[in-house]
Amino acid sequence: MVEGMTIIRAEGRRLAKLVRPGGAIEGYDAARVVNLHHRDVPDLSALHDLLRDLLHRPDCCVVRGAIRDPARAARVRRLLHDDTATGDAASLAEAPRQWLALDMDAVPLPPELAPADLAGCAAVAVKLLPPIFTGAACIVQATASHGIKSGARLRLWFWCDRAVTGAECKRWLAKVPVDHSVFGAVQPIYTAAPVFADGAAEHLPCRLLVLPGHTAVATPDAATLAPPPRKPPAPPPPHAGASYALAALVRAAARIGGASEGNRHDTAKAAAWGLARLVRAGLLTEGEVVRTIGNALAAAGKDAAEGEALAAWAVAHRRDGSLPEGMRA
Repeated sequence: MVEGMTIIRAEGRRLAKLVRPGGAIEGYDAARVVNLHHRDVPDLSALHDLLRDLLHRPDCCVVRGAIRDPARAARVRRLLHDDTATGDAASLAEAPRQWLALDMDAVPLPPELAPADLAGCAAVAVKLLPPIFTGAACIVQATASHGIKSGARLRLWFWCDRAVTGAECKRWLAKVPVDHSVFGAVQPIYTAAPVFADGAAEHLPCRLLVLPGHTAVATPDAATLAPPPRKPPAPPPPHAGASYALAALVRAAARIGGASEGNRHDTAKAAAWGLARLVRAGLLTEGEVVRTIGNALAAAGKDAAEGEALAAWAVAHRRDGSLPEGMRA
């Protein structure tokens, strides 16, 4: 499949910044509906030709996404998903691309380097990218603020050795000082030179050039750029009541085990009655209380069945917080 690029055209709207005398810059026009056009872009040379044309089209820009339905590409909104509130259908879809646009703003420049030296500015900016970009062929484009605001403000276009999704780009370049928003499928990537108004003049002799180098950037493979495996959600912290109930079981067993001979039966009765209150509150089950009392009496040298019977009786008869006659230790 031939690599492509989606061009957006907003008829009668300005998709380029406006520069006035003194360097005042005004933003882009809002464009609710646009026309979508596909262009084949098989390599970096073709990309340069297209960008050179778009440089003089202030009503156009590009996006990473692909046209979802070529029969429905006129006067549509830039939507990746259907808008259920308005009924407008999605017009663009995620698409892997071999071309890669990297927006870099306010890159510090040495005092002797003039903004008009795009090649020199790009060389400084590339040093901030991963080493695999060093020596790769690159299209350098000055953005509207380059030469007006401080630092290098460039868009660097590269060609990858495989098509890469926007999500892969975000993971690949997560820690690199580039604008990650342009990796979104519907995010405009502005390609036109600024419009100069009221006598303001172009201050750069060149806004677009190609730096020679090896054809493609060696892109990490899909496995390397895959999302990390999802971790199972952490269990919720134990409820305060559950922690109290568990501690009550431990304390009851300890009381029975620590009771002197001759007092173990009565201690087990009292412990079972106290735990029965927590069963009624839903913090323990009858089985937990029966097992705890039975095991504690067995560990103390008495019959476990005796303790189990005491616990079952206490759970069945507990009605209030006081010990009935005959159950007091």
